[in-house]
Amino acid sequence: MSARQGLIFDIQRYSVHDGPGIRTLVFLKGCPLRCLWCSNPEGQETKPELAFRRTLCIGCGACVDVCGSGAILLKDHRVEINRRKCTLCGECTRVCPSEALSMIGRWVTADQILDEVERDRVFYEASQGGITVSGGEPLMQACFTEALLKACKARGIATAIETSGYASWESMEQVIQHTDSVLYDIKQLDALRHHQFTGFSNQLILENARRIAGSGFPLFIRYPVIPGFNDDPKDMDALFHFTKTLPGVRHLDLLPYHRLGESKYAMLGRDYPLGELKPPTGQCLESLAQAAKKRGLEVRVLL
Repeated sequence: MSARQGLIFDIQRYSVHDGPGIRTLVFLKGCPLRCLWCSNPEGQETKPELAFRRTLCIGCGACVDVCGSGAILLKDHRVEINRRKCTLCGECTRVCPSEALSMIGRWVTADQILDEVERDRVFYEASQGGITVSGGEPLMQACFTEALLKACKARGIATAIETSGYASWESMEQVIQHTDSVLYDIKQLDALRHHQFTGFSNQLILENARRIAGSGFPLFIRYPVIPGFNDDPKDMDALFHFTKTLPGVRHLDLLPYHRLGESKYAMLGRDYPLGELKPPTGQCLESLAQAAKKRGLEVRVLL
């Protein structure tokens, strides 16, 4: 097998909401979108990043002593990081006794991932599960994703990808021919609103969804429910209509907004952009689910 490497930031086992059966999720780094509600901000950049968990810091100053770029200072026993100066050398993470500092993102080969994936083969076989490659956006590392999925298929492991759809058709086609399922995130049907909250138009995303469905690949639409952005009746009607225009697609997953990723922003030295936003209520989600069912769609609310 090729020694091609990919940059990942996590591997999670025993997932039951990201494809059929029990799944192992592989999270690749790098995403072209900048969704304001993103719960995995550590997956946005295409390079490793320095994470700092202030609650673990004991103020010992060991990181200051080894920082060759002068990016770390100790003020009143409080560590301060100048991320513009940081060269991401990782020396501070190696001397931190409390593991308050760590690098997010590691380069791996497909074989290394397979070694972990194979540990749960018995669960895949019992549940018709497998591997799901997510992100970030896995199509930003299309060649590595292709190599990983091909290797899994060669070993009889079912495959899926979770994608925003914001990628060239060439990259999409390169990858999906080695997948059993495509989990496809659609965030907003209105182009202007989509651009406002993600930084990009949705034209390419919608066109790729049509092409995937038209090609006969198993396509599952996933929709993050973000209060005030995409949850009013007009938004939902547009979603239901679009989903029903996709050949063979009648299943819809609703993913309610949550704040579980908020602490990650502080860890990366960023501000959380939706600090005042509250998750949708159970009553709201039930209402949306019932509306989808009335339109002839099978719907799940993934909590």
